[in-house]
Amino acid sequence: MSVQDLATFEDARPRLGALAYRLLGTAAEAEDAVQEAYLRWDAAERTLIENPPAWLTRVLTNLCLNQLDSARARRETSVGQWLPEPLLDGDPLLGPAETVAQRDAVSLAMLGLLEILPPRERAVFVLREAFSHSHAEIAEILGTSESGSQQALARARRHLSEGRRRRAVDPATSHAVAREFLEAAVGGDLERLVAVLAEEATSRADGGGTFPAARRPIRGGQAVATYLRGIFRRTPATSRFVAGPVEVHAADVNRAPALLVTTQGRLLGVIALELEGERVRHVRIQLDPAKLARIGADWAGREHSEPLARMW
Repeated sequence: MSVQDLATFEDARPRLGALAYRLLGTAAEAEDAVQEAYLRWDAAERTLIENPPAWLTRVLTNLCLNQLDSARARRETSVGQWLPEPLLDGDPLLGPAETVAQRDAVSLAMLGLLEILPPRERAVFVLREAFSHSHAEIAEILGTSESGSQQALARARRHLSEGRRRRAVDPATSHAVAREFLEAAVGGDLERLVAVLAEEATSRADGGGTFPAARRPIRGGQAVATYLRGIFRRTPATSRFVAGPVEVHAADVNRAPALLVTTQGRLLGVIALELEGERVRHVRIQLDPAKLARIGADWAGREHSEPLARMW
């Protein structure tokens, strides 16, 4: 491979990674897809490729489509709940953030909702909403017609609108609510925690089958508050996994406020908050060690302020 051909791929790599992450929901799967696209590029007769970025996008998208069916089958048979992999803001896999649609497309809420879509609808939605491809370009990528792309987008939007109401919350409010949430949870103040949660709040946790986590969603503000107060207490079960003191840091994860739970510099979990006005509507708790490796290494390599709380 020539230096120029290698440079062409490296120029495309960040965009390919961001596309794969939105389609697959985990960094590891996204990186595997990008690596496979590189191998296809290396083996291709590149002199016959008129538009390398378009060719790479088509190859990467179809690789992800091939992975989605098998990935979904694994997720459906996994122990407990499956949640997307969280990433710190600034991670290149999060991709473009110039528009509201681009920022929303990479939120943990949207990545979770995308799981309900058939793979091709998911691809059309991501290519159009997050990367602003025309329907003509999408038709070329997916081997369909422009009208087929338009119809798939309409179906995807309809399905997603049934499960999501877009809520604009300013950053200052987001972080104030996150701090109030943490203080109530750490302090064990059930009444205060219920007050910061929406009445129809839900909590989901992904332990990857290796870390203790609720196997079903917790629903209702009172039930979620009781559950959260319990996980912030040391118990014999948590003591088997956490030996030292615990610190909780504030962070922005997938364009939203979150809490990072650490011990001795090691990331134990991410608690991502989705707000509805000034109350927490969804709590997503990622405990799967496989989905914490990238964000843990990223966090460890950054400067961060004093923890919001120290426990145990």
